[in-house]
Amino acid sequence: MRLTKATDLALRIAMRLAVLDADDAPTTREVADAVAVPYSHAAKVVTRLRHLGLVEARRGRGGGLALTRAGRTASLGWLVRELEGEGDVVGCEDEPPCPLRSACRLRSALRRAQESFYATLDPLTIDDLVSAPTGPVLLALTPRPT
Repeated sequence: MRLTKATDLALRIAMRLAVLDADDAPTTREVADAVAVPYSHAAKVVTRLRHLGLVEARRGRGGGLALTRAGRTASLGWLVRELEGEGDVVGCEDEPPCPLRSACRLRSALRRAQESFYATLDPLTIDDLVSAPTGPVLLALTPRPT
């Protein structure tokens, strides 16, 4: 299974925010630069993370982004499920629909495999992902030159 680019980016942004000091609140642009993605992509992902209650955004002077407690402790499996959305690994109902869909075992096998993938992530959190050696590497990320 391959995650969407948006899910991958959301995880990288959450991990970057998880290693920062509590008083360090970077802007979306600063986070985008640090993880080397376009600002517009990062802004959409930050909006989604805010909607899920995982990132707090403060406006104005002294504002910026911060990972919430829920962002640190939520199940990674839950988060990836939320970001990826409902859906099968294969498009059996796409146009044209697959002629095997009424008697196919592949779809259910792939659904079980997908759930096993998520279940493997269920016990992990963002805080788990940023422990050494990952955390120091995330701290070393600096914005790319503009």
